[in-house]
Amino acid sequence: ESEKVGLKLNIQKTKIMASGPITSWQIDGETVETVADFIFLGSKITADGNCSHEIKRCLLLGRKVVTKLDSILKSRDITLPRKLHLVKAMVFPVVMHGCESWVVKKAECQRTDAFEQWCWRRLLRVPWTARRSNQSILNKINPEYHWKDRCQS
Repeated sequence: ESEKVGLKLNIQKTKIMASGPITSWQIDGETVETVADFIFLGSKITADGNCSHEIKRCLLLGRKVVTKLDSILKSRDITLPRKLHLVKAMVFPVVMHGCESWVVKKAECQRTDAFEQWCWRRLLRVPWTARRSNQSILNKINPEYHWKDRCQS
């Protein structure tokens, strides 16, 4: 249908990725390159569907943002609700960018929960050595949403 209007497929630029065993794929007698992974909308998609490396990368980017906001988050002049709003507006979108394509397993769910707790403890200035439960931190923060709701194990 597209050839009727003069559009042709450039086979040299075309690559395929399959989740099953494909030895080769040919279009018009030319073999199309098969790849094990590719970048789609900024997220790395692999043939086996493993997203752990992508989730780790996004969590590291989130940690980087939190450390850059450190002086603001530790400031006593800024109220707790304002700090919460900053984290939700500036940190979580960085981490969750591209999450639509993630296949989240139990280990990744635990990593995201740990990252969220790390953010809240950092915001409340609670050291990791303090003997405070995660639930007490969540009660103090009282977030409107919790990542645990997004991860159904």
